[in-house]
Amino acid sequence: MSYVKAINILPEELIKELQKYVDGETLYIPKKHYQKWGTRSGGRKAIDERNASMKDDFKRGKTIGQLADDYFLSPETVKKIVYVKK
Repeated sequence: MSYVKAINILPEELIKELQKYVDGETLYIPKKHYQKWGTRSGGRKAIDERNASMKDDFKRGKTIGQLADDYFLSPETVKKIVYVKK
């Protein structure tokens, strides 16, 4: 994220209006279409698939400890995944 001077891109009237609220402060303006974490890289999909596989293994009888070892996670993290209602 880079900083852009408002005076270079916004009309003077809008700058004066903004100064009523945030005079001299840095202002963040978010994008119109925000993408959730991992949607572009596929990371979110990979984690969702891993969690689904873990839930299936748990339903087939694997213990929390076995799943923690298999997926290289702490037992507490495995519990959060397999016991969540989704």
